[in-house]
Amino acid sequence: MSENVVPDTISSTGTKGVLPVRAAVVDSMDSQLDLLRDKILLLGGKTESAVAGAMLALVGRNSELARAVADEDQVIDQMELEIDRLSIDILGSQRPTEHDLRLVVSVAKITPILERIADHASSIAEAAIVLNNEPQFDSYIDLSYMARIASDMLRAALDAFTSEDAETSRAVILRDQQIDECYHRVFDGLIKRMIDDPAATNGSAHLLFVAKHLERIGDYVKDICELNVYLREAVFIKHSPIE
Repeated sequence: MSENVVPDTISSTGTKGVLPVRAAVVDSMDSQLDLLRDKILLLGGKTESAVAGAMLALVGRNSELARAVADEDQVIDQMELEIDRLSIDILGSQRPTEHDLRLVVSVAKITPILERIADHASSIAEAAIVLNNEPQFDSYIDLSYMARIASDMLRAALDAFTSEDAETSRAVILRDQQIDECYHRVFDGLIKRMIDDPAATNGSAHLLFVAKHLERIGDYVKDICELNVYLREAVFIKHSPIE
């Protein structure tokens, strides 16, 4: 080699091309992680839409919309599988840093939670189809209130995931108490309705299921927020009191 020729990048051991290869690996890792984030946020958006659509179908007595929400659940299931495959590929082909490993683990755990939330939305939509054949109830105010809180919590949880905001995640967890309190009011009210008006038993029972689905959605959002805290702080807060 001529003394005027600049050699390729050389490692401390004299091996040519090591640093560029490492840089390429880092670029590949970053690209895959960015894709992973994009996919789970897309799944989160689909899940949010499913919950909103199911409640709109229920309150608006729109069976066509309810069927569309139920059909969309298959798309969400497919998105879950794609994220699972990508997570496995990253873990199998790369050497993630400690933070990146927490990100992949968090995504792997959040993905089935979002899929379950979508399942509850689909169940609400199916209940709406049944209820549309029943006499209309006076009001869905409490159920709509529960759904609004649950949707706000889900949106905030996904935003907190994006920004890795542990403080907001803890605040969202505390909001689940509002859903629980509302659920107990709805439960007591519907039981009383069934006692006072046996003819309303079928419709009231389906509304009880809707209320339970919403209550479970709140619980699942809490699980997402707990994983957000893990992602940011590397600590597990599940079953721990939130101050």
